[in-house]
Amino acid sequence: MTVWPSVASTSLGKSLGRVFRIREGFGPLSFGRMALLACTPIGLMLYLSLRLPWAIQRYRLTNRRVIVERGVRPRIQQYVDFDQFDSIEVAVEPGQEWYEAGDLVFRKGQVETFRLPGVSRPESFRQTCLKVQQSYRSVAAIQAHAAGAA
Repeated sequence: MTVWPSVASTSLGKSLGRVFRIREGFGPLSFGRMALLACTPIGLMLYLSLRLPWAIQRYRLTNRRVIVERGVRPRIQQYVDFDQFDSIEVAVEPGQEWYEAGDLVFRKGQVETFRLPGVSRPESFRQTCLKVQQSYRSVAAIQAHAAGAA
C-alpha cells in the first residue's frame, strides 16, 4: 500500500488550513471560504511543489516495514521495521484537521521511533499498518516454532 503526504505535511499547508477553518462571516460567506478562494493559486503551487521530481515523496507499506521513499525512481530515505514499534497514534496538528490529515506516530512503549507527517485520512493507513504488523508477527512466531521443532 502506498500513500502520498498531503499539503498538510508542510507548515504553509497547516497555516492555510487554520485560516480556512474560520467560520465567522455572513451566511454562507465565511472568512475561511473567502480565504480559500483567494488562496487557491497558493494551494495549487504548494501541491505541485510536492510533486516536483526532486521533491516527490511517498509512504509505502511492505510486508516487512513502513518506508519513506523519495524521488521519481523511489529511493528509501527512512523506514521502520515491524519489530521497532508496538503502537501507532494519529496526531492531528492545528490546521491538519481541515484537510482530514494527520501525522502517524509509531511508538515502542513511550518512545517515538518513527513519524509520517501529513498522511491524508490517517486512520485507514494506521489500521492497515497494524494488521500487516500482526500478520508479520504471527508468521515470525510460526517460523520460530517450526525452527525449534526441527
